Amino acid sequence: MSKLDKDKVLADYTAAYKKAHGKAPSIEAKSGWYSVNGGKNVRLAQLAEEAETLAADQGATPAKKESKPKAPAKSKSKPAAKKATVKSGGKGGLTAKELWQQKLAEKAGNCRLPRGS
Repeated sequence: MSKLDKDKVLADYTAAYKKAHGKAPSIEAKSGWYSVNGGKNVRLAQLAEEAETLAADQGATPAKKESKPKAPAKSKSKPAAKKATVKSGGKGGLTAKELWQQKLAEKAGNCRLPRGS
């Protein structure tokens, strides 16, 4: 594992962060851990990785903006599965026991009703 230069990593991270977010981050260092804008404490190696990620995101963002406008999404019409509803009272619909019987009948295999039914 190579040794990281603290000053270089912090400068790279600050530049990448400033380019991505438009403002400089506040980095607090405490015994080998670094907190960016009061967030989670991370090690120097993680700051180096985040700097690379921010720089890579900045390189990819203009390419996305210049891409062709997307065509409207095609609607995929799938037949909607009928769902039985459980209604309370005597207004029609299925009881809980009837609903379970229907669900278990649709499944393949040896299925039984829940206990107490």
